[in-house]
Amino acid sequence: MSERHDHPWWESGTVYQVYPRSFQDSDGDGVGDLAGIERRLDHIVSLGVDAIWLSPIFPSPMADFGYDVADYCAVDALFGDLAAFDRLLAAVHARGLRLLLDFVPNHSSDQHPWFAASRSSRTDPKRDWYIWRDPAADGGPPNNWISDFGGSAWEYDAATGQYYLHAFLKEQPDLNWRNPELKAAMLDAMRFWFDRGVDGFRIDVLWHIVKADRLPDNPRNPAWCPGVRDRDRLLQHHSTDQPEAHAISAEMRALADGYGGRVLIGEIFLPNDRHARWFGTVDRPQVHLPFNFQLIESSWDAAGLRGMIAAYEASLPPHGWPNWVIGSHDAPRIAARLGEAQARVAAMLLLTLRGTPTLYQGDELGIGRVDIAADRIRDPQDLREPGLGIGRDRSRTPMPWDASAHAGFSTAEPWLPLNPDWATRNVAAQEGDPASMLTLYRRLLGLRRAHRALSVGAFRLLDAADGVLAYERRHGDELLRIALNLTGEARPLPIEGEPLLSTHAGDPVATLRPNEGVILRRGDDERTMT
Repeated sequence: MSERHDHPWWESGTVYQVYPRSFQDSDGDGVGDLAGIERRLDHIVSLGVDAIWLSPIFPSPMADFGYDVADYCAVDALFGDLAAFDRLLAAVHARGLRLLLDFVPNHSSDQHPWFAASRSSRTDPKRDWYIWRDPAADGGPPNNWISDFGGSAWEYDAATGQYYLHAFLKEQPDLNWRNPELKAAMLDAMRFWFDRGVDGFRIDVLWHIVKADRLPDNPRNPAWCPGVRDRDRLLQHHSTDQPEAHAISAEMRALADGYGGRVLIGEIFLPNDRHARWFGTVDRPQVHLPFNFQLIESSWDAAGLRGMIAAYEASLPPHGWPNWVIGSHDAPRIAARLGEAQARVAAMLLLTLRGTPTLYQGDELGIGRVDIAADRIRDPQDLREPGLGIGRDRSRTPMPWDASAHAGFSTAEPWLPLNPDWATRNVAAQEGDPASMLTLYRRLLGLRRAHRALSVGAFRLLDAADGVLAYERRHGDELLRIALNLTGEARPLPIEGEPLLSTHAGDPVATLRPNEGVILRRGDDERTMT
């Protein structure tokens, strides 16, 4: 993969996702808020990241914890107000960081004034701002579409005698982006935050925002079997990834580019060929970074990861820039999935691959499995389809800061339980430990800043023994090599050079230790020979 030399901040930088409900509570109600985030900014600075992405902070009834927006141009009182947001934004910028917001364009809350007007009558001017249809001939839903949270994607409204579409909860009616007035209103909401100074948006379920014009039935999924998600009974051919959505994505990009230095990150779950289309073209670009979740979805073996990385890199258009993520508010914790030893290797992989990495709060501590008792479950997805192991609460538990009451997160009982080992697995406990996960993340991020080869350099996969993933990063005369042992057994070290970092204590030797990742720099003797 060839080397480029002109890189905007969002290509060379790293993003840190903050889940505001669970980062820091400042007012003792057990829920995190904007003032709490401001209080903990120095931790984020100490990591060495470049931007913060906040999950939704807009007014919301919290049916889906903020992803049901009741006002796109305000802050929910649970988190503060616009003045608190402005203070946070100023504090973020004063520390040399950037701030991204989570924009939710596919659906609003059913408590949004727009929807209240829309459902008031069939003739209301905002009726067409949402997707309404007559019942089918048998009086049932207009088509067979399934909500991502299970059950029909249609809800009947007795007052007006029609169904409205909701790709998620019935409290989250889908917006109609085919209506030009709705589209203008949503773009105005983006302008509101750009004018306020935000540095970009992560755009929620972007590939959902336009539906096939006549809303035909989705085809059945021949691979579906009972015991997996209800949503997957059908293939979402007509309810997602429509051609018209790309034109809207391009309009969003043009809006962002008009402000200069702003970034758009699109949440898009699609195969590589369809995923790559969301970059757009050189003449009509779309989102800067279509989110790539393949490290979360792939099996954790060297051969599989090697093939996945090569295929993803090959799918990118020449103007496209890769990105990677190993955790989020929706995905199982990486340490819960792989164990702590391989979570250290995963951290090295995330922060040395070519592309923009996104870190999720708490992964820098190695937070692992958190079992949520039935009476503490808050996630509507888990409550609607229990027993499938898809609950998201386990990744949204509060950040443990120290060994004081409630881990320093709050003076009250937190809205979700803490990780069970919070008294020893917290920021304060790992702060001065050279072997801690926190120290490893800081060292990795420090190396990315110090070595352009890691942040923006060219990338090439290398041959290695079974169970080992190896590659090199090059920028100018600098060449760095990375080898990751994805097994619990020793393996030959396939690279040579000056040791820069190991996921284990001490410098690497001729053999990769079990669960070890290493970064080496080409020596001067090699440089003179090449």
